[in-house]
Parts: sequence; C-alpha cells; structure tokens
Amino acid sequence: MRRENNTDNWVPKTGLGRQVKDGKIIDLDQIINRGQRITEPEIINVLIPDLEHDLLLIGQAKGKFGGGKRRAFRQTQKKTAEGNKPKFTTMSVCGNHDGYVGIGLGSSRETVPAREKALISAKLNMIKVVRDCGSWECGCGENHSIPLRVSGRCGSVRVEILPAPKGVGLCIHDECKKVLEFAGIKDVWSRVSGQSRTRINLIYACFEALKNLSRTKKTGDKR
Repeated sequence: MRRENNTDNWVPKTGLGRQVKDGKIIDLDQIINRGQRITEPEIINVLIPDLEHDLLLIGQAKGKFGGGKRRAFRQTQKKTAEGNKPKFTTMSVCGNHDGYVGIGLGSSRETVPAREKALISAKLNMIKVVRDCGSWECGCGENHSIPLRVSGRCGSVRVEILPAPKGVGLCIHDECKKVLEFAGIKDVWSRVSGQSRTRINLIYACFEALKNLSRTKKTGDKR
C-alpha cells in the first residue's frame, strides 16, 4: 500500500483541471454530482491528498497443478516470426478509506509501465461509495457497512453484497475485500456466482455493485 501525491509541476490541460488548480473546485463531490468526466489523474491527487493505492493479484498461480501463489502481473505471450513477445497486465485499486475508491487495468510489454497505466486508470475511474448501517441486526447508525443489498455483474460473474452487523468483517473474496477496504467499508456479507476464477471479471462485478449503490434510491429519497 503506497501513497502518491506529486502535483508540483502539474500544468492542467483541461478546463476542469484549471479550475482545480486555481482552487475554484475543492471537493471531488462537485465533479461527481455534475457528472463531469475526469481526464487528468492530477485532479485526484489534488482533491484527495491522502490517496493510497495497491495492486490486485490477478496473475496466474505458478507451481505444479496451479498450486503456487498468485501474482500481481498476468503474463501472456504472442508468437511472431521474430520470437515471443510478452505482455504484462495488472490491476490497481486506489482510495482514501473514507468513501472514495477506483480500480483500473493497465497493459504493457514491461511491468513498470503496466503498473503506472493501471494506477492512472484507477484514478480516472474514481467513484463515491454510499456507506451506512443497513443491517436490521445492528442499527448503530455508523458508516461501517452499506445501506442495502446490491449486486453487480461482469461477464458470467455476479457479485451480490449484503449489509452486515458491526464486527462481522468483510466476508467476501480477498481481492474484492481490498476494494471494499479502500472504500472504507468494514462489514458485509456476499454471494458470488459464475466463473469467479476469472479474477478481473470478479473484481469488476464487485466494483459495479458499488456503483449501483449510488444509483439506487432509498425510501424517502426525493432525488
């Protein structure tokens, strides 16, 4: 888990970036509520100075019969007349553990550029996650879980996330657990169906479920 906030030499290329640089926009909610698209990762660095990021384990399990440890980089090869051309793909997650999270995918012929592309993509895909205490067994009123049951789908994988009482923890796949931790969620139950061994689809389905939280209207919501 690392922090990155380098905006000293940033020269904005868009109108939104200039507004952030000049201090006219000081909150990420202003951008999200307007539905504006973020095209510069430095905008996130300025508005969320305590942003942290990490890599998700989407690589193949090395070892006999696939019994080894998974890696952060998924390696593939293309056979050409000149020889084998490797390609590395990685997935990054970033957030502030307080309601904001993003994931991104990056590919390159080398590991370092792939990691940088994934981090930039994660910053540009930042979303706000609605948190609450939606479990009837708890009712503490704190933002430790989610307000209601929600689901997301990617490919054949379907992930359903349910609110849980305080102290249960994150009862979900390890890589999805990282995404929820970066969003600031501490207690949930979950159900997963489909080809969940496809890690990328599994993570995207979990992220889609978090997106659906903000799209779902609760009782009494007049929006």
